[in-house]
Amino acid sequence: VNHCRPAADVLFESAESVYGGNTLCLVLTGMGHDGAEGARRLAGRGASVLAQDEASCVVWGMPRAVAESGVANEIVPLDEIAGRLEAWCARYARRAVGSAR
Repeated sequence: VNHCRPAADVLFESAESVYGGNTLCLVLTGMGHDGAEGARRLAGRGASVLAQDEASCVVWGMPRAVAESGVANEIVPLDEIAGRLEAWCARYARRAVGSAR
C-alpha cells in the first residue's frame, strides 16, 4: 500500500476497524502521502488527528499531506507532541470514566 511496508494507511485502517472515532491518529516525519487517507477516514469517524509541523520534520511529506487535507486537529512541533498525547489521554480517560457511571 502506497509503495511502502509497513504502511501507515494500513495501520490506521486497523485502528478504525477496532476503535473507530476513539482513536488518536499521529503522523510524524516521513516521505510521501502515506497516512493521509487513513487519517481522513479516522477524522470522519470523529478521531483526533495530530501532524508534526514542517519546522521539526526531517521530511515533511506525510505530515504535509495530512495538514493539506484539512483533517489535522493540530499541527504540532515535535517537542510538544508528548504533552499533547498526555492531554488527549487524560481527556479520553475522564470521558471513559464519566460514561461508565
